[in-house]
Amino acid sequence: MSAQNVNVCDIGDDVKEVLKKFRFQKHTSNSALILKVNREKQVLEVDEELESVELEELQDILPSHQPRFIVYSYKMEHSDGRTSFPMCFIFYTPRDAHMELQVMYAGTQRALAATVGAPRLLEVREIDELTSEWLEEKLRK
Repeated sequence: MSAQNVNVCDIGDDVKEVLKKFRFQKHTSNSALILKVNREKQVLEVDEELESVELEELQDILPSHQPRFIVYSYKMEHSDGRTSFPMCFIFYTPRDAHMELQVMYAGTQRALAATVGAPRLLEVREIDELTSEWLEEKLRK
């Protein structure tokens, strides 16, 4: 199958509703919403919704050879004593993922980023890069 035959995946109203709820909920700890592409139906689906989860824990949860979108609310402690929960949109795409899947995810990324409304779009290629230190470094830029 050539890349021009791969369509951008639909983001259904059910997924948009889960995204909206996740985005506007008052988080008190690190939370993640993991989304995946259903290759056969060419739609985006909710894979998992996790409360009180560290990025390092996601390394064990995410599949090692399949891309995923992660909407992550991160508890960030500031030097002046404030606490904030920045919303991050992380595109995890392993180097050895199937090319057709990579194209489907890449084609869906921009539309999903707009739907998520997260100001930060981060990309990870290696699962072990997904750490709190990595995220803190990105957020402080």
